[in-house]
Amino acid sequence: MMTELKRIIKAGFINFTRGGLVSFAAVLVVTITLSVITFIVLLQAVLYFSLGQIKDKVDVTIYFTVGAPEAKIILLKDSLLKLPEVKDVTYTSAEEALKLFRERHKNDYPTIAALDEIGTNPLGAYLNVKAKEISQYESIANFMKGDNILVLGSESIIDKVNYHQNKLVIDRLNAIIAGAQKLGFLITLLSIVIAIIITFNTIRLTIFIAREEIGVMRLVGASKMRVRGPFMIEGVIYGVIATIITLILFWPATAWFGRNMTPFLGLDIYDYYISNFFQIFAIILSSGIILGVISSFLAVRKYLNK
Repeated sequence: MMTELKRIIKAGFINFTRGGLVSFAAVLVVTITLSVITFIVLLQAVLYFSLGQIKDKVDVTIYFTVGAPEAKIILLKDSLLKLPEVKDVTYTSAEEALKLFRERHKNDYPTIAALDEIGTNPLGAYLNVKAKEISQYESIANFMKGDNILVLGSESIIDKVNYHQNKLVIDRLNAIIAGAQKLGFLITLLSIVIAIIITFNTIRLTIFIAREEIGVMRLVGASKMRVRGPFMIEGVIYGVIATIITLILFWPATAWFGRNMTPFLGLDIYDYYISNFFQIFAIILSSGIILGVISSFLAVRKYLNK
């Protein structure tokens, strides 16, 4: 079996080197295919980074009445953190709220003067609640409607929850994110299908040239694997060489995008490419090998069934 395998691998390399321009064309097509896949991987990284940035800017704020006991606020915070929908809860005390308010309005003299005139802190503490998914804010808001009993046991310390003021924006963002994810999936699926068709037809051309050789091998009693094996090895060679070329091409390309497009994209493509190089390498290599092997397998089947 090992001897047969060595013969098949050797025959695959012989087919590749003997193919000349046809082998070069097949490698070029697979390289273009893998470049499309790499581009989609990077595009999805930018998309999900942008969506993540949007998600991080959305939250629900729970404002408490002035003088609300801190212990009860912390109890509510702990209750919220136990919810599976909640990603994080940030507590801002009344004193911190006043300090932040003064910093935001430091150039607004009438507002600061009015605040000094009051003499006491008119602001209450608040909690910023971040959900794991934008669609989960409504369930958190519904939890808050019935949570006064849990926290207080008497009168409410919650002044207001700003979910309903932000509901329209949250719903629109949720729709945009869902639509963007579906669009990204459809583009990826369509690109992969097109890539498989193009690669299959190119490799089928290389096998068409060797159709007479396949016929002779079948006449002398060669097994299907002995006939098919070298072409599958040839497909693996296409995938490996195309992977190396693709990774080399994207190295300077991502460096250029990293230098010039980061302010627009928000994500440094070059840093992402370098930090995830081995994952990208694994995706591209496996894609190239699978494309080559499957295309070769399907293309040679026509001549084996004659």
